[in-house]
Amino acid sequence: MSRHKLNPHKYFTAQPLDFWLARCAVLVIVVLQVCIVNDLAIGSRWLAPCLELALLIPLSIATAWTQKRAHKASTNVEWNLVGRSRTRVRWLAIILTAVSTLMNFGALARLIAAILSGHAGTGQTLLLDAVNIWATNVVVFALWFWALDRGGPAARGLIPDQKSDFLFTQQQTTVDATRFADWSPGFFDYLFLAFTNATAFSPADTFPLTVRAKFLMMAESSISLATIAIVASRAVGILS
Repeated sequence: MSRHKLNPHKYFTAQPLDFWLARCAVLVIVVLQVCIVNDLAIGSRWLAPCLELALLIPLSIATAWTQKRAHKASTNVEWNLVGRSRTRVRWLAIILTAVSTLMNFGALARLIAAILSGHAGTGQTLLLDAVNIWATNVVVFALWFWALDRGGPAARGLIPDQKSDFLFTQQQTTVDATRFADWSPGFFDYLFLAFTNATAFSPADTFPLTVRAKFLMMAESSISLATIAIVASRAVGILS
């Protein structure tokens, strides 16, 4: 029997690096927002970074505390306490991702409106804005995929595989099935999925299975297409 089947809660502690990669991904978004000045961002240029940091700091503390408790948990009572804590962590992470998504989409909408009205700035500024919005879009949807698939990272092993939102290559292979018997997608797998979806506008090797997964991929592709086709192309046109 698989070791994860013996204690499905161990999924929560098997890939601790993934939780911190996700937190670092939010920091990447904050750095982009601070370093690349976008005068068309929603509110003050400091509004989005401050909101995200205000959510990220308690989220990181709660994640560290919950993982510490999970490593020590051995009884059902202790695991129930950990379960309640990681539910709160998951919802806080979803709120943080939603804030970042709205801020990025708002910046794109205002930028497109400025382009159509002829008040979008120089080609260099537009190109930087396009890079900022596109990169943030990739990171944000990687967080969405990671947070929602199979009930989120903390629920891996507790949610049946039949309720997966995505089908990965490792789950389809028949060449060496035993090698991936205990395999579970990590944050980098979802980041790769978000990157390929934003560049190819279609899934590469991972397929959406549920309506919400398809909706998220459609939304990411739409934002990426608008950023490249309208903002970036306009910037290149001005520079040339």
